[in-house]
Amino acid sequence: MILSGSDSQALAAELAAETGERLGGVDYDCFPDGELLVRVPELDGERAVIVATTATSDAHIELLQLQDAAREAGAGEIITVIPYMGYARQDAAFKDGHPVSARAVAKAVSTGTDKVLTVNPHEPAITDFFDVPAEAVDAAPRLAEPLPALTDPVFLAPDEGAIGIADAVRDAYGGGETDHFVKERDYDTGEVTIEPGRTDVSGRDVVVVDDIIATGSTMSESISVLSESDPARVFVGCVHPLLAANARTKLARAGVESLYGTDTLERSVSDVTVAPALAARL
Repeated sequence: MILSGSDSQALAAELAAETGERLGGVDYDCFPDGELLVRVPELDGERAVIVATTATSDAHIELLQLQDAAREAGAGEIITVIPYMGYARQDAAFKDGHPVSARAVAKAVSTGTDKVLTVNPHEPAITDFFDVPAEAVDAAPRLAEPLPALTDPVFLAPDEGAIGIADAVRDAYGGGETDHFVKERDYDTGEVTIEPGRTDVSGRDVVVVDDIIATGSTMSESISVLSESDPARVFVGCVHPLLAANARTKLARAGVESLYGTDTLERSVSDVTVAPALAARL
C-alpha cells in the first residue's frame, strides 16, 4: 500500500498508478497546540511505501509519524520514499559547532524504515548517512519530457559539477550539445562572475537544467548573462522546484521562456512526474 505525506499526494497517486499498488487513505490532523497527528489504514503484513517530501520541519515530523503508524498498523515492510529531502544540503559542519543536519535527519528516518529512496539529492553521498539501505534515484532524464521541438539545442548546467544533469537531459531528449556556466570568485572582494561557457548559443535554443532552484538568484543571473549571447529561446528545468520567496519573478524578469520542474515538490510548475523513475526501484 502507498501512503502519502500531506505534501506529496499527487506524486503518491502517480506512483500508485505506475506500480498498481493500492493508494491508502491517510488522515492528517493537528492538535490545538500545533502538534501533528496522522492516521493510516490497517496493513496486516502488507508492504507500506511511504511517499513524503520533507521541505519543512513539520513534514519531517509527519514522516516519522507515518512510519510509526504504518508499523503499528501491521506493515510487513516499510519503504520510505523522500522525493525531496530537506536539510540535505547541510551535509557537513560548515563552521565549528555546527551540526551535520543531513546526518541527523537521515538517522532519525532510518529508525522507522527498512529502506530509503530519495530523488537527486544535492550530493549523492548523502545516502551514506542512513543506517538502512538507501538509494539515490536519478530523475533528471524526466526533464526532457515537456520540451518542445528545439532548434540546434544546447543543454547547460549551472556549473561543472552539475554537467551530469545536462548530459542526462540531453540524452533523454535525443540530441544536442552540453556545456556549463563558468563561475569565478574574486577572493578579495567576494564578487562572483558568471560566464556562459565556450559553446556558441547564438540563434540556438538553450535549456538550463539543475537539481534544485531555491531562491532563483544564481539561475536568474546566469540567464541574464546568457541573454547577451543572443540565444533563440531559453528554457529552465529543475528536478526540485523549491522556488522560495520571489524566485519565479526573478526568472521571468531574466527572460525565461518556460520554467518546469518535477513533482518531488508540488508546485504550479511541476509538469513532470518522477513516478516512473521511482517505480523502477521499488
